[in-house]
Amino acid sequence: QVQLVESGGGLVQPGGSLRLSCAASGSILSIYAMGWYRQAPGKQRELVAAITSGGSTNYADSVKGRFTISRDNAKNTVYLQMNSLKPEDTAVYFCNVAAGRSYYNWGQGTQVTVSS
Repeated sequence: QVQLVESGGGLVQPGGSLRLSCAASGSILSIYAMGWYRQAPGKQRELVAAITSGGSTNYADSVKGRFTISRDNAKNTVYLQMNSLKPEDTAVYFCNVAAGRSYYNWGQGTQVTVSS
């Protein structure tokens, strides 16, 4: 079973940046579209960015122009560069497939807190 391990979160001031990483235990990145999801307290999990096996990207309107998703197939790792962070970006961030198959087991996620 593939395991997904997210890291890179933390506390950052508004306007700051963070880079999240998602390491997969298997070679899945070259097969499936992968996505970054987030879940804020009291809200449903939402997809904020996705990248296909061909490298095409898509973003939620709320993060477009501020977040960038990328991947390194050789390292089985997906990244999320987050710039110009806002308090409303505060959430636990997860990665998982975005299309092509059912979700793998969700990892622990990584907490991102944007606050002054």
